[in-house]
Amino acid sequence: MDYEAIQYEVSDRVATITLNRPERMNSFSSELLTEWEHALRRSAEDEGVRAVIVTGAGRAFCAGADLQATGDQDRILMSGRSAADRRNSLRYSVYRVPLAVQQLDKPYIAAVNGAATGAGMDMASMADVRIASDQARFAMSYVNVGLIPGDGGAWLLPRIIGLPKALELIWSGELFGAYRALELGYVSKVVPHEQLMEEARASALKLAAGPPVAIQLAKRLVYRAVDQTFPEALEAAQAAMTIVQSTEDAAEGLRAFHEKRKPSY
Repeated sequence: MDYEAIQYEVSDRVATITLNRPERMNSFSSELLTEWEHALRRSAEDEGVRAVIVTGAGRAFCAGADLQATGDQDRILMSGRSAADRRNSLRYSVYRVPLAVQQLDKPYIAAVNGAATGAGMDMASMADVRIASDQARFAMSYVNVGLIPGDGGAWLLPRIIGLPKALELIWSGELFGAYRALELGYVSKVVPHEQLMEEARASALKLAAGPPVAIQLAKRLVYRAVDQTFPEALEAAQAAMTIVQSTEDAAEGLRAFHEKRKPSY
């Protein structure tokens, strides 16, 4: 696929997806959603990719739905249509991205360079790790236009910052900055704007240098454990351990430990 609404590049086993509609603050279009999904699935299937970064071009990470769009295909909210017409509108448009993210076992880092609002904040919430520029801004702004978090935010946000704080942000729709996001535990780090991609790439490269099977299985265990009992989590961990113990990476890790050197995975 030739990309126009995003940019996609792979370097040193790290894939970078850049949302590329800066004139619309990287808000959704049917083209952007199709290309974003494709890039995620491409990253998942590419054995040469071990970590993925998503960021935005220009002054925004993602502003969610394009409320000024006029074409039928790009009016994600489909306002004015019947409930029957709207029933599957999100399923066949926006939801393609979170479903692709859900199937991505590789580390997924959001480098939040600017505004991440509404569904754009939901998209940032889908990442495993969020690193923010000091110019980043966030808002669960659905309530400001009479809507509810429709793109996974009601499931994701409480798991990141806790239920009471999530409800506060969802109900208020307030705009808040990067350091407030750090205080809430929503982002793991805030860096000067000009250092954002360097920091995100350093994190991704460190992960890409690690044992890929162990990193991917650990990610899956953590996410599944949220909805499992402790005995169920232990059973899953036992099965995953059986897999990783059979890998060459595990053998290399043990050799490197005894030889007092850095392992090469």
